[in-house]
Amino acid sequence: MLVEHRGRRPVVPASAYVAPSAVVCGAVLLGERTRVLHGAVLTAEDGEVRVGDDVVVMENALVRGRGTHPAVLGDAVLVGPHAHVNGARVEDEVFVATGASLFPGSVAGAGSELRINSVLHVNSRLAPRTVVPIGWVAAGDPAELFSPDRHDELWEVQRELDFPGTVYGVARGTPMRTIMARQAEFYGAHRGDRVVEDS
Repeated sequence: MLVEHRGRRPVVPASAYVAPSAVVCGAVLLGERTRVLHGAVLTAEDGEVRVGDDVVVMENALVRGRGTHPAVLGDAVLVGPHAHVNGARVEDEVFVATGASLFPGSVAGAGSELRINSVLHVNSRLAPRTVVPIGWVAAGDPAELFSPDRHDELWEVQRELDFPGTVYGVARGTPMRTIMARQAEFYGAHRGDRVVEDS
């Protein structure tokens, strides 16, 4: 389904395929031979999503672009099932496995691999051809790799990356009621969406 959001419509070349149960919403530009499979969502909130050529976004994946953090996928990228690419830049030939998450301001360097359930944290830069193992977290610029049992060490790096400021535009310690009131207002913009074409 193609959806107009904030007055912007997706651009889908004739060589691309968007599954009937997928949603491509707003200022999304798909590259040649892009494949968006069932249940996937590519949504440009107040920014853009730009997808290169020969990209496959698999079932139930989310690619979200924001004004200050567009989502950009290079050429020959795989975004696996249930993966989450939120305001991140993914360079050419990157493998994003099932359940992997990339957060706003992050960059996955060309040829890198984010394996199952791995995380690339906000404002972190993964060097080209780096492999993030299953369930590990990459954080920092340049990114350091942390196994799941190294939470205290990860927090020392993560704290300085400013997750609440980057993702929600608030200071650390802002009450959830405040954050969620802002989020509800922001996503309320979808009330004006309009289906422009069933894919």
